[in-house]
Amino acid sequence: MAENGSTTVRLDKADNVVVARRKLTSGDPVENTVSLDEIPTGHKVATREIKKGESVIKYAQNIGYAAEDILPGSHVHSHNLEYRDVGHDYQFCIDAKSPEILPLEQQATFKGYRRANGKVGTRNTIAVLTSVNCSATAARFIAEAFNAESLSAYPNVDDVTAFVHGTGCGMADSGDGFANLQRVLWGYARHPNVAGVLLVGLGCEVNQIDFLLEAYGIERGPLFQTMNIQTTGGLRKTVEAGVSIVKSMLNKVNSIERSTCHASELMLALQCGGSDGWSGITANPALGYAADKLVRHGGTAVLAETPEVYGAEHLLTRRAIDEETGQKLVERIMWWEDYTKRNFGSMDNNPSPGNKRGGLTTILEKSLGAVAKGGTTALNGVFRYGEMVDRKGFVFMDSPGYDPASVTGQIASGCNMVCFTTGRGSAFGCKPSPSIKIATNTTMYDRMSEDMDINAGRIISHNATIEEVGEEIFAYILAVASGEQSLSEAQGLGDYEFVPWQIGATM
Repeated sequence: MAENGSTTVRLDKADNVVVARRKLTSGDPVENTVSLDEIPTGHKVATREIKKGESVIKYAQNIGYAAEDILPGSHVHSHNLEYRDVGHDYQFCIDAKSPEILPLEQQATFKGYRRANGKVGTRNTIAVLTSVNCSATAARFIAEAFNAESLSAYPNVDDVTAFVHGTGCGMADSGDGFANLQRVLWGYARHPNVAGVLLVGLGCEVNQIDFLLEAYGIERGPLFQTMNIQTTGGLRKTVEAGVSIVKSMLNKVNSIERSTCHASELMLALQCGGSDGWSGITANPALGYAADKLVRHGGTAVLAETPEVYGAEHLLTRRAIDEETGQKLVERIMWWEDYTKRNFGSMDNNPSPGNKRGGLTTILEKSLGAVAKGGTTALNGVFRYGEMVDRKGFVFMDSPGYDPASVTGQIASGCNMVCFTTGRGSAFGCKPSPSIKIATNTTMYDRMSEDMDINAGRIISHNATIEEVGEEIFAYILAVASGEQSLSEAQGLGDYEFVPWQIGATM
C-alpha cells in the first residue's frame, strides 16, 4: 500500500500499472515517472511502456491487453486496454488451506433465535410467500396489515414480510428455471430467520403449492400454512383469511427469545455491487479477512456471482478442497459461457458503466478484486443457485452478478447475514437476512453516510490496515446478528429485493 503523501498505490511488484490515490493532473509524480494525463481517483496509470498486445498486469494477474502502445504515466482504461477470452488451464487443490477451527468455548458469540431443527436465526420473521406472481398483491396486502404499531405488542417479532416475484406460471414445469424457483421458495420457507410461513397461490399456476410441499417434504402446521385465491373465493376473502392466519401465529412467534449462540451458527453471504477501482484494494480484502475469521470460528462464508469471478476462477480452483469441488466450479463457468453465447451476450458485458467510471476496465480486473471477498481458506463446496449449503467453511454458490437475484439465492441457501461492499454507492437491503453495507472509499462513504455501515475507504484515506477494518466488520456482524439494525434495515429496505433467478422461456 502507498504511504501518506504518495499519489498512487502499488498492489504487487510484478504490476505494470498502479492506482491513482487521488485525482491526478498532467505532471503529477507517479513512482519513477509523471502523469501524462488527467487521471481520476481509483483509475490505473502505466509505470513503464506497455507495447501493443502486451499483458496489462494488476494484482500480479493479467487483466487484459494493450490495444496500442502505452507510454509510462498514461491513463490505462477502456480506450487503450482490451479484453480477450480467458484460458481454461486450471490447477486444483494446491492452495487449499484448511484453517484450525477454534474449539467451541473459544468461539465468538451472538444472541440468536435457536430453532427446533437446531438452526439459528438472526431475525424472527413471519414470511408471506407466493407461489406465483398472480398472488403477489394478496400477499402484499396481507403483510401491510402488520405495521410497526400493530407489532409493538410482539417485541420478538421482527417483521411480517411479503416475498413476491414475477414468475411461477407461463414457464416450463421442469428444468433449471423451475428448479431455481422451487429451491428459493423452499429455502425461504425453511430459513432460520423465518419463524412462521403463509404460502399464498392463485390455484391454477404451473408452480403448484402441493408440488413444492411434496418435493421438499414440507408439512403444514400452525406455523406453516397455505392457501390459494381461487379456493378461498377471491382477493378480498384471501386477504382477510391471510391476515387472520398471520394473527394466529404472532403469539407463538413472539414467545421465541434470543439466546447466546456461537459464531459457528452464522452463514454469511459475501456480496458486492456498484464496484469501483478501490473494491479489490480496500473493502473486498477487508471483508475477506472477516470471512476468514468467521471460518476459523466455525462459521460459513458464501461467495456467489459467477460472472463476477470469471477470469479469476483459477484462483478458486487452486483453493478447492478436492478436485471434484474444483471441477464443479469449472462446470458452472462453462455453463455460463454457453448461456451467454446462446443469448448473444458476452462474459465481458460486465463491468457496468458505473464500474468503468469507478476505474474498472475489464471483467478480469473486476473478478480479481471480487474474489478477495472470499478470503484465503480452502474452497469446501460449490452449490447450485439456492441449493442448501450443507457444510461449513468457505463455499461458492452459482448465481448471476445481478445483486438482488444473487442475494436471493444466497439467502435461500441458508445465509442468515449479508455483507455487501460497494464503491459507487449501491443502495441495497434485503430480508429476512440483514445486509451490512461496506464502502470502498471515503468520499462516497461521507456522501452516503446514512446508507453505509462501515468505511473501508480509510485503508487509503487514513492508512488503516486491512486487518483493522476486517476486525471492525467481524465485530459488526456479531452486533447485527444479535439484533442491532444495519442502516439499510433501519430504512426499511428489503421488500422489493426478493428476485428469484429466472431461466428459460416465458410462455
